[in-house]
Amino acid sequence: MSTFNYINRDISATILEASKYFPVICVTGPRQSGKSTLVTHLFPDYDRFSLEDLDVRSFAQKDPIAFLSQTESGLILDEVQKLPELLSYIQGIVDENPNRKFILSGSSNFTLINSISQSLAGRVGMFDLLPMSLAESLEPYREKSLDEILFNGLYPAVCSGKNIAKFYYPSYVRTYLERDVRELTNVKNMMQFNTFLRLCAGRIGSIFNASELANEVGVATNTITAWLSILEASYVVTLLHPYSGNTNKRLIKSPKLYFCDTGLACYLLDIESPTQLAHDKMKGRLFENLIVTEALKSRFNQGKKSNLYFYRDSNQNEIDLLTLENGKVNAIEIKSAMTYTPDFEKTIVKLDAFIKEPIGKKAVVYAGNLENTVADIKLLNFRNLCEILISKTP
Repeated sequence: MSTFNYINRDISATILEASKYFPVICVTGPRQSGKSTLVTHLFPDYDRFSLEDLDVRSFAQKDPIAFLSQTESGLILDEVQKLPELLSYIQGIVDENPNRKFILSGSSNFTLINSISQSLAGRVGMFDLLPMSLAESLEPYREKSLDEILFNGLYPAVCSGKNIAKFYYPSYVRTYLERDVRELTNVKNMMQFNTFLRLCAGRIGSIFNASELANEVGVATNTITAWLSILEASYVVTLLHPYSGNTNKRLIKSPKLYFCDTGLACYLLDIESPTQLAHDKMKGRLFENLIVTEALKSRFNQGKKSNLYFYRDSNQNEIDLLTLENGKVNAIEIKSAMTYTPDFEKTIVKLDAFIKEPIGKKAVVYAGNLENTVADIKLLNFRNLCEILISKTP
């Protein structure tokens, strides 16, 4: 039988540092992103309980003080959004005894953040754990073809070889996503919601238009807006907002839509193999999705907020990805082609004319192997994206 070793996550050092200053640490993220594995590994001496377990949840409901007092040191509580009333009791415990430690995890940002902001403000360090980054994945996986990486996605179970994409993602949608949707909202017609979900996958990298989707699905616009909030809260999708800083141009005001994992998106797009993906019209959008989410993971793993944007003005000048860091704007153009052409740089080279804030690093990230890391505009293979994402200064 194969054995699977623990895969180190880049966020680990950030969480361990924060645990020195906060009595409570909370790690949120999509189901199966590795939250429980991570916190159990980081805090091996803490007792762990999952509130998904009905017996555990029943005990915690009936006698929360006794439940939380089972140990005098640390306690790990998984899926804490199942019993948010525990947070008020945790507040009382850590206020009376600052040496007590609680590690919380949850897969619903929607309910959990609201409860924590009311009960644990100032006492909790909050972190988001998305599926694995390319840098975190094991080298054999990282060296797969681009089509294989996009198709398989970066959920730990698939990256580690414990499961494969064609089985993992259908099960993920049925056993986690659909169940979470029912818990978070009163969606009465799951068929309509699934249609909405698949239409969203077809709009990766596009400006989100709620009224357009409402017409296609056959529901009201405010229903589409509510459903989008659910997908965000469940870490299925993420929105990239337009840059609105110091500029003399008229800017687009609506966000772009991306999925938190390309493997899940491929399943929703009915892409059934890397070979099919290689010729699919969505490949370029999925590659863009990969780079945007890699940038988002890099920010989260450093304990930082998103700070990611795109630029598009009324003249159709567009930069795929902007990151704000150390008072400067970094710019990344994303191209799925394997062959470099000077056309890749036609907009980014004019960035100073669009944005009046200080410009930092500029890069073109693409699927080819030719690189130039000393030029004003760096040319990077997507596997080396971290060279522009990780700042060398504090």
